[in-house]
Amino acid sequence: MARPREFDIDKALDRAMGVFWLKGYEGTSLQDLLKAMKIARGSLYKAFEDKYSIYLAALDRYDQTEVEEGIAFLSDPKAGDGFSRVRAMLEGAKDDASHRGCFLCNAAVDQARSDPEVGAKVSSMFRRLEEGIATALKQSRRAGRWSAKRRAATAAYILNTYMGLRVLARSGYPPKDLQAIIDSALRTV
Repeated sequence: MARPREFDIDKALDRAMGVFWLKGYEGTSLQDLLKAMKIARGSLYKAFEDKYSIYLAALDRYDQTEVEEGIAFLSDPKAGDGFSRVRAMLEGAKDDASHRGCFLCNAAVDQARSDPEVGAKVSSMFRRLEEGIATALKQSRRAGRWSAKRRAATAAYILNTYMGLRVLARSGYPPKDLQAIIDSALRTV
């Protein structure tokens, strides 16, 4: 009979994600992960095959928590007008006091181009976020402004703006300047 897992896998993945988030995939060692996850090497190998499988699981965890939460907010008509939800999403990007940025952005830059499996996960998250933005636009009082084709293009533009904001916020770009970008971007749509 197999022994029960001696650690909370979600908490361990959250900790691993933090290390990958800070150091990137290549900069993270197995020792970094063991220390952050607060588990023994044997426990790690019972739950994961290697560093790569931990990275993929951390991406999945980010998807299940951050990305899905964002999509749910964007798609929820009870959370206000769709355009207001898009504005709130963009403004949330500027409030990055820790300068952590976005794990999805990091994965896109760090590994997606060179690793097809990571690339597929990143692309899926981007597409779903874009669809969430399009849903919010469709539920907006301004919905009559956009044909389905224009709404899709506008959602892609807003996603691009959001990802850029996340990168700029991580670099320490001043919040007032980020707000100016948000205001300018939303005026054009």
